[in-house]
Amino acid sequence: MAERRRVVDRLPTFPWDRLAPAKKVAAAHPDGIVDLSVGTPVDPVPEVIQRALGEAADAPGYPATYGTPRLRESIADWLGRRHGAVIDPAATLPTIGSKELVAWLPTLLGVGPGDTVVHPELAYPTYDVGIRLAGATPVASDGLTALGPARVPLVWINSPANPTGRVLPVEHLRKVVAWARERGAVVASDECYIDLGWDGVRPVSILHPDVCGGSHEGLLAVHSLSKRSNLAGYRAAFLAGDPALVTELLEVRKHAGMIVAAPVQAAMVAALDDDSHADEQKERYRVRRELLRGALERAGWRITHSEAGLYLWASLPGHDAWSAVRLLAEHGILVAPGEFYGPSGAGHVRVAFTASDERVAAAVKRLEAVAG
Repeated sequence: MAERRRVVDRLPTFPWDRLAPAKKVAAAHPDGIVDLSVGTPVDPVPEVIQRALGEAADAPGYPATYGTPRLRESIADWLGRRHGAVIDPAATLPTIGSKELVAWLPTLLGVGPGDTVVHPELAYPTYDVGIRLAGATPVASDGLTALGPARVPLVWINSPANPTGRVLPVEHLRKVVAWARERGAVVASDECYIDLGWDGVRPVSILHPDVCGGSHEGLLAVHSLSKRSNLAGYRAAFLAGDPALVTELLEVRKHAGMIVAAPVQAAMVAALDDDSHADEQKERYRVRRELLRGALERAGWRITHSEAGLYLWASLPGHDAWSAVRLLAEHGILVAPGEFYGPSGAGHVRVAFTASDERVAAAVKRLEAVAG
């Protein structure tokens, strides 16, 4: 009998499992843990979205993989209104959260053994996982010129970046698009934090005409409502871009049953059509960011990049990522080691500012005690 080849054998150890000992230490703090390790929303889902979900709850039939026409219109309108990307609603597609799409996009596009897929040097681990699931070879690189003769059907970029908060300038994005088009490669741009630029920074979508020259050929932009609208629990995301690629993905996803629930589609429309709740949430994050950044810097930490997104990319002189994690855990603060995102992150930690106001205040107080 042939030995079964297990998919799990292609994958690395789930990184968050390695954080369990530090979490146990932090949880023993007399005032409780301040968990800044995962960027999960903690604030309420806006009422306008909850109401839309409830009103659509009577949904006995199968929803459309393609999404409702109303949802596709809302996606296209939002991209144009907020990010200057003019797109046909037909070239959009809802997804069951963005992590699902990141993990399965190489497979859905037909990438496989013998192919090389590029992702950022410091990156969300699911890019690597998705490439391995497809049987392709992942390459972590911020440059494309050294790839040589490798067959590269897909390039991932991420701006604003997780974990660093780095924002790629328009000129850099244009160069990536040009390189990929010369070689017939698809560029998938993870833009899930695009609404969260700080200190006057305005991240730009790969679908913006200044980047793509008015053509979306070979381009896909991935967006999520998890951070903007506190919808991580709804699994609400979407992609947009090249009409031919969207059609191809739609056909495969229909066969695979990758369908966003009908009430969630209605909630997505409410979220995308309303900017006021997103602006209010961003202000909450701005305040938390400033409090944590100030406390970290007064305690001797250095903050690099971090100009967008929901994280501070921090380092403490004399400490590597894991010793910094342990140090903070002793004060009841849990953060993510930069090594989770690539070897070059070994000197940093990622600090989320998605905790509640009360927990952020507790972290600030503890950091001030350390600084003193």
